[in-house]
Amino acid sequence: MTTKIILTRHGHVEGIKPRRFRGRKNIPLTSLGAEQAKATASRIASAWQPVAVYASPMARCVSTGTAIAEMCSVPFQVLPALNDLDYGAWQWKTHEEIAKDFPLDYATWRTTPHLFRFPQGESLQELVARAADALRLVLQQHHDQTVVLVGHDSVSRALLTQILDQPLSAYWRLVFEPCGVSEIDFDDGEPWVLRVNETLHLASVTEAALSQLAPY
Repeated sequence: MTTKIILTRHGHVEGIKPRRFRGRKNIPLTSLGAEQAKATASRIASAWQPVAVYASPMARCVSTGTAIAEMCSVPFQVLPALNDLDYGAWQWKTHEEIAKDFPLDYATWRTTPHLFRFPQGESLQELVARAADALRLVLQQHHDQTVVLVGHDSVSRALLTQILDQPLSAYWRLVFEPCGVSEIDFDDGEPWVLRVNETLHLASVTEAALSQLAPY
């Protein structure tokens, strides 16, 4: 009996470049992000037959998840355990700001993230516990079915490091682009990672966005 998880990150939002600690800042998708969500919905609907879509409560994930659910004609549900990492006092600050103001703390986060807790925020251990709760819920309720999870790069890293039996120190070794698609099968409970961060379905969206930029 196989349960399939289609894991995707939300579409493009403000704060990706230059990088900000977005976290619980409830920012909407940009116009590019909305187009990425549509392309991802089409990709998932054409390749799989999910029975449900679960998403983080953040607006960027709700919009992405709703687009997928509507395209696949399946129920959509917010799952709080998929929420982004709580960056606490660092939320919405740029990486450059934090690296300048708190160089030692920032270096710890970038080199040994498993040993760091965000001021007034979470640790990776807490994130992993939440993400694992979401995964257990889905596996319990959807035996032998396909389900879509829409979250954040932090959640995707937390899930994949555990599924791949990697330590939290490997957090930065995984990369998840906006609306990148990953596929994981649980075959009688044993996980198999079939694809990670697939983005080919976004090629035409990215090209269209670039063509609209004013020349230098």
